[in-house]
Amino acid sequence: MALRHRLTGTCIGTVAAGLLVSGGVFGENSAHAMPADDGYPVPAGVASIPMGAYLDYGPVGIQRMEQLSRWLGGAELKVGHTYLPGDRWVNIEGGHSFLDAWAEWRQGADDRLFVLNVPMMERNESRLSDRRVRRLLRAGAAGQFDHHFRTLATRLVDLGVPDTVIVLGWEMNGVTYTHRCGPDPESWKTYWKRIVTAMRSVPGQEFRFDFAPNRGRDAIPWTECYPGDDVVDIIGMDSYDQPPGGTFEDQVTTPYGLQKQVEFAAAHNKVISYPEWGLFRNGDNPEYMRGMLDWIEQHKPLYQTITDYCPHGVWQCDDNPMSSKVFRSKLLAQPTPVEPTPSPVTPTPVPTPSAVTPTPTPVEPTPSPASPTSTMTPTPTPVEPTPVPTPTPSAATPTPTPTPVEATPTPTPSPATPTPTPTPTPVEPTPVPTPTPSAATPTPTPTPSPATPTPTPTPVEPEPVESTPVPAPASSKPPTPKPVPPTPTPKPVPPTPGPEMNSDEWCVKLDLGAWVSQWISPQKICVTFPWPVSWPF
Repeated sequence: MALRHRLTGTCIGTVAAGLLVSGGVFGENSAHAMPADDGYPVPAGVASIPMGAYLDYGPVGIQRMEQLSRWLGGAELKVGHTYLPGDRWVNIEGGHSFLDAWAEWRQGADDRLFVLNVPMMERNESRLSDRRVRRLLRAGAAGQFDHHFRTLATRLVDLGVPDTVIVLGWEMNGVTYTHRCGPDPESWKTYWKRIVTAMRSVPGQEFRFDFAPNRGRDAIPWTECYPGDDVVDIIGMDSYDQPPGGTFEDQVTTPYGLQKQVEFAAAHNKVISYPEWGLFRNGDNPEYMRGMLDWIEQHKPLYQTITDYCPHGVWQCDDNPMSSKVFRSKLLAQPTPVEPTPSPVTPTPVPTPSAVTPTPTPVEPTPSPASPTSTMTPTPTPVEPTPVPTPTPSAATPTPTPTPVEATPTPTPSPATPTPTPTPTPVEPTPVPTPTPSAATPTPTPTPSPATPTPTPTPVEPEPVESTPVPAPASSKPPTPKPVPPTPTPKPVPPTPGPEMNSDEWCVKLDLGAWVSQWISPQKICVTFPWPVSWPF
């Protein structure tokens, strides 16, 4: 399978949150395990074989291994599996930090196994032509790339993982990678030997090299690429559920299939492995999942790691529920009577505080505004008078009557203001001030139209109440009527007079304002035209 699929981690994050809790979704507990004397489970069958899962190439993969272990009821994943990028030599040399996290994981327990897929060429997924691949293989066979692999070996030893299993040049019998064998099998085998020799030359190394072709013949029979027993420690096989329509029995009996791998390894006295396996071309296939797990249990590989992301996955990909059920039932750890209960119970109380989330605190604010509504009756009365005087200056422009009410002593000469003035005076003695709370209730009703009469009592009421904080504005109100005369509405009225038809004199009245007109009689300007009889039009 292409490394780009592994490094992108397709379909990551599709796992339901409930799958992360031990106890799981399926509720099955049919693992083949026998309790030991101390009460802890002792794995048997397929669960006893070191197991891993490729979940992500970096530290995230380690975290997901812990989550997958909980989903399997605490079954330990003893195999950590990742890949070096094959884009540039510096990455094939291990020149990146994510190997540090894997080395730390490996050192966490003596029985853990770190498996690292190592490309044999840079630009490993660039789809180079056979001619260019052949030239590169010959350059590698001549030793031109040995130093890159010595650098990698030194780095692994320095990180404290000298016993890493190196899956070198995997799936070499296919057509996907630049490190494929088909264009020149002899040069490929020589190049493999040079790489192994270079890495074994580093002091302190204990590497094991895994020869892992694709299952089946593919582009070339993988046996033609086998480099020799002296440079191979493990004979692996990547075995996905393909081609479409095939059965698991077909995968066993096909030429260069699973049966051939087991026989070839026995003939060469090598252990077997399954670095990559999983669903692929036949959708959710529980028959394949059951057959592969039974095969692993029967033939006891050194390790097995399932590829777990869509479409291969049984944990990170929820598209394969039946296969997921089979996988979990085969590998679920036998729980002690005490362990299964705490693990589901601990997550359950964590959500229960969600019952606290509808806390009475959000509920209390809603009644609290309801109770102030009764108290709001007194509060609106002071609030309403304050807005009323503020609009009156702005509203004074359309209706000058409210403003003179405040300045009744000063603008006595204006005849329009006295008419409203008598109305406020009877209103002041009225029992309006006494039923102030009840007056708050009528105020909403007259707000639209009777706004003019209502302000007259209200300004009188707040002025005594607010006279102490704001006496100066009340006395300084006489300047405020002064802006009222500059906004005289009568100005549109004077343009109405026009000349009488057929007259020889044109007169225009002069509007000197209400204040000047008190002392000066109305004036006009007249112009006499020379024609004697009539207008020319």
